Amino acid sequence: MANKIKKQIGQNAEMTVNDFEYTPFSQEGGLLKARELFGENLQPIIDELNGYLIA
Repeated sequence: MANKIKKQIGQNAEMTVNDFEYTPFSQEGGLLKARELFGENLQPIIDELNGYLIA
């Protein structure tokens, strides 16, 4: 899933929680799977990744 997140950010210059509902994430469990993998850290991780893009 990490590679898909990286690709999403590279193509769109940002990542949101809602992006997990779309392909390719939806094909691997979508938002439910992301929350299972990252738990409460999901949004902070997304925010941090997006922060690096802005910097």
